[in-house]
Formats: sequence, structure tokens, C-alpha cells
Amino acid sequence: MSSILTNNSAMVALQTMKSINSNMNKTQSEISTGKSVASAKDNAAVWAISKVMESDVEGFKGISDSLNLGSSTLSVARQAAETVTDLLTQIKGKIVAAQGSNVDRTKIQTDIDALKGQVDSVVGAAQFNGLNLIDGSQTSVDILSSLDRSSSGVAASSITVNAQNLSTGAYAANDVFGASTGGTVSTDADTFVLKLDKAGGTDDITIQDGATAWAAGDKVSMRIGDKTASYTVSTNDVASGSNTIADLVAVGMKNSIDALGISGLTVDYDSASPGLLSFTNDGTKDLSVSGQFKNASSGGLGALASIDVTTSAGATTALGSIEAMVQTSIDAASEFGSTQKRIDIQSSFVSKLSDALKSGIGTMVDADMEETSARLQALQVQQQLATQSLSIANQQPQNILALFR
Repeated sequence: MSSILTNNSAMVALQTMKSINSNMNKTQSEISTGKSVASAKDNAAVWAISKVMESDVEGFKGISDSLNLGSSTLSVARQAAETVTDLLTQIKGKIVAAQGSNVDRTKIQTDIDALKGQVDSVVGAAQFNGLNLIDGSQTSVDILSSLDRSSSGVAASSITVNAQNLSTGAYAANDVFGASTGGTVSTDADTFVLKLDKAGGTDDITIQDGATAWAAGDKVSMRIGDKTASYTVSTNDVASGSNTIADLVAVGMKNSIDALGISGLTVDYDSASPGLLSFTNDGTKDLSVSGQFKNASSGGLGALASIDVTTSAGATTALGSIEAMVQTSIDAASEFGSTQKRIDIQSSFVSKLSDALKSGIGTMVDADMEETSARLQALQVQQQLATQSLSIANQQPQNILALFR
């Protein structure tokens, strides 16, 4: 049935044209923005996810900057620790030379003093952006390393850098090592050296309460061969009473040395002789035992200031002290190197993670330009056909007039 009041064909053609025009507008928007989801109305769920991921990418940019800053700071500290190690090695060479009886120890001491000054210079200059990790001003530093998202929310995580104390100041002698049967104890009684021949060599050292009361953080270390044992006085030790701390340190040192597992070495502690440690070497190699006291406020290289090779006894004591200090600087450089490697690995991971997130966001919201181009061509043809169809539908009432002529 044909009607001059209701043109169904025109209405169908008009609705089709509206649909085509709507799709055409969406396609043109994708071409102009490059995104299939440019706003929340396009796809609310996908848009929300993409925005969360975009915020994470922006956060990782800040994390990357933090990691780069941390790596640079550690690089400076590591280089400084390695330089200090080289300087201490040179000092060790001078001390070894001073062991001879026909050398000019005064001139050797002058060279050692110059190298001491250089150590102080390196330690003082080893700062990056105002942060010095080797002068004792810091204990640890946290470097922002990651942004962790879970069902419970977002949390930032950090890599902790343990600062190292390679300063030489604030050392205070305390007279903590008593006389030894055959060993050499320094004038200030804060360092000693024992020689233990293989197959039965024996010697002893006494740990005693010094001129100043023990404080939490005071440390006694002993180097046996190429291994080091140590004991640090705790607040509980101090609370037990100063007259017992020397015994506690002696027992702690015995346990620490036993834990090293040095073949043939036996360390005895006799409670009847407070603080006395007796060493016996039943092994197959000669052993040297050197000890050092370091007060809580002193730098990691505090004993460097007391090195004096102008006498034979001083040269012998200095040889034991420098070994411990060289190991301290080596340990510091190793710690920095290990942590810097970890930061560099994390930095590389954050960079790759950011790229992966960007790729994921693009997969969700970016328009497929090849598909969009093909769809645009198709819609343009459909638009032309819809226009033609609407024109034809609008002519139908004119055809009905012909029936009345």
C-alpha cells in the first residue's frame, strides 16, 4: 500500500543515513586522534584501565630518575672506596719496607703521612649531589626502585644502600689489649700481632677493660690468615656492668673465631683468667693473628692515624693494623659494587616494563589505521548510496500523483 501521509521508505533510508553518518563520525575521530578509545564514552572499562596504566608509566619515569641518581651516587662512592684501597695498599708496601732493620723509618713515615692525607682528601670529596656514603655521615640510604600495584593498592619499594665508614677521625685509644706471652702489643694497647708457627705454635692475648668505659658500638676485630672475626659491644653488654664487658668480648671473639672454621686452630678461654684468649696452631701452615680495637665513634679507618713505623715495634704493629683496614676498604668497595649492579639491573627492568606498559595501552586504545582506512572507504560508498536511496524514497509521493492524471 502506498500512502502520501507516511513514507516508510524515506524513514528507513533516513535512519540508515543517520547510522552511516554516526559511524562516519566515529571513524573520522579515530583517524584524527589515532585512538579507538579516546574518551570514557567510547568504552568506559577500557578507558579506565588505560588511564591507570598511563599513571603507572608516569610514575616509572620518576622511578627511573631515582635509580639513575642512585647509580651515579654509588659510582662515586665505589670509585672512592677503590681509590682508598689502592692508597692503603701503597701504605702497606711502605709498612712492609719498614720491617727491615737497615731502613730509614723516618722517611718512610713521611711517605705514609702523605698517603694518610690523600686518604682523607678522597673520603671528603666522595660526594654526589651533597650525599657522601663513605665519610660516616650516613648509615643507610633508600633509593626508590619500584611501584608495586596489587589488589590492596599501590606501594613504593626501595633498594637500601648501606653506607660505609672510611673516615679516619675520632679515634680514641683505650688500652683494651693486655700483655701477650710472645706477641707484640702497640703502645696504646689497641692493636696487637701474634705469630703462630705450624704444628703446635701457641700464643695468647688478654682483653681487658680499658682506660675509658666500654660503649655500645665499640668493636674488637681479629684477622687470622685471610679471615676476619669481630665482636661489637651491644647495649645489653654495657647494661651488664663494665667490669664484665671484657669477658663478654673475649667469649664473643672466641665464638666468632671458632665460626671461621680455620683448620688446626684452637682458641681457648679460661674463666679463671678473665679476658685471656689462648691460641694454638696445630695446622700445616704458619698463621699470623692481628687484632684491632675501634671505639664506637671512630671512623672505619680510625686506626690509620696511629700508624707509626719509626720504631721496630711500631712497624710490626702497623702491619697487623693495615691488613684490617685494607680489608675494610675492600669490603666497602665490594658492597657498593654489588648494590650498584642491582640498581642497574632494576633500572633496565623498569625501562623494559615501561615499554611493555606503553605497548599494552596502545593495544587497548590505539586505532588500527589499516582497518580504519578501509572502513572509511566503505562508509563513504554507503553514504552515497544512502543519499541516493533517500532521494528515490522522497520521489515516491510524486509517482502517486500520476495515478490521478
